Amino acid sequence: MPESIPTVRDAARPRLRSIVTTIVLLMISIMIVRDILVRRWGAAPPSPSDVTERSR
Repeated sequence: MPESIPTVRDAARPRLRSIVTTIVLLMISIMIVRDILVRRWGAAPPSPSDVTERSR
């Protein structure tokens, strides 16, 4: 029974899949870090003088 030798085409699919997975994970990581930075150093909360009180 002959042993099947993996061809170049068979080896390319896992490599392509791992490259795509790596890129997707990097993009998700960048978006999470960006979101954290924007929330921390983004727009400051309104100061009390900017908020008008409701008159009764």
